[in-house]
Order: sequence, then structure tokens, then C-alpha cells
Amino acid sequence: MKDLQIRATMCEIGRRLWQRGLVGAAEGNLSARLSSRQILCTPTGISLGHLKPDDLVVIDNHGNPVGEGKPSSEIKLHVRILAKRPDCQAVIHAHPPTATAFALAGEDIPDNLMPEAAYVLGSVPTVPFAMPGTNEVPDAIEPLLEDHKTFLMSHHGAVVMGRDLGDAYNRMETLERIANVILISKQIGGPRPMPDSAFDTMLKVALNGKLE
Repeated sequence: MKDLQIRATMCEIGRRLWQRGLVGAAEGNLSARLSSRQILCTPTGISLGHLKPDDLVVIDNHGNPVGEGKPSSEIKLHVRILAKRPDCQAVIHAHPPTATAFALAGEDIPDNLMPEAAYVLGSVPTVPFAMPGTNEVPDAIEPLLEDHKTFLMSHHGAVVMGRDLGDAYNRMETLERIANVILISKQIGGPRPMPDSAFDTMLKVALNGKLE
């Protein structure tokens, strides 16, 4: 039952990403842990907007397929994240246009401008460029994994993780929306940070789940 539910959810999340323009064509990839030994992921070469449950691929903890199907070329990234962050059970890599533009321009997405940035995204580092589909990608992100759940990938889109696929998707959607708002604010005078006292309180809530 759990396998079927995760498969259905992964297809639904893929459809949302495609409908929202966060991926196009056969771009992007998703993964979610099925058990301590197996991971469910999207296949290579298929649009996330048109996935069917049977299209999805089961892999082991090293990225090797268990049964039929060929996983995404970026599965090395997913495997590394899931191995290093056991508190996170799902990973999404997408190409949200505005957030990706920030990465291309070398612009940060600050976490002290909007409450959602502090609560949902946290600090958003930009991972140095690495050749897609190689071990360079997980090697580049690994030093940042302990302290972050949201990443811009230099010239390569964005990666988020979450306690499940829904949580990860919300983080990706929030990333793109905040990037859009910051872009608009730059056109009408530039964004101004929240008061330090408010931001500090939000960070405490984000870290502890409640006010002290």
C-alpha cells in the first residue's frame, strides 16, 4: 500500500511541477525513500507532467535499478542527499525559471526578506557548478547538506529536500514564488530586509518549531 501511495504522489507532484512551469520537456527528477534499502525515482527521458505509476523506477541505496527501468542521470545526487539526511525522505530537482535566473546571475535569495523564506526555505546557498550527471554534482553539494534543505545549483536549477514529497514540493514552489517577488521588488526600488528582531524570532521558530 505504501508503495502505491508514494507512486501516485510522485506522479501528482510531477504533474504540478510541469503545470507550474517549474520543469519543461523531460527535465527534472524526483525521488522518495520506500524503505531502508530502496528508493523510488523518476525515469530518464519522460516528462514529469505525464508520468504514470508504472513508469517509476525502484533503485537500491547505490542507485542501481531493482527490476525494470532506467533512473534519471541525476540519481547520484538523490542517493547522496538521502544517505546524508535521514530526516529527509524526498528530493526534488527542478528548473524554476526565476530562481534559476538568480543562480545564473550569481544572485543570492536572502532568507530575511519574507517570513516564508525564513520558515520554509531557510538559508539558500548556491552550489558551485558541477558537470550534470556526474559524481561532481553530489560532491559539490555534500558540504552544504547538513545545514540546508534548499539549494540553487549554479547553471543547473534548484534542489530541495523534505520530510516527504509534499513537503519538498512546497519548498520548491515557495522558492520560485519568493524569487519572483524579489525580482519584482528590484524593479521598484529594491527589497528591504525584515527587522532583525523579527527575523531572529522566525529563525528560532524554524529551528525549534515553537517560540521559546
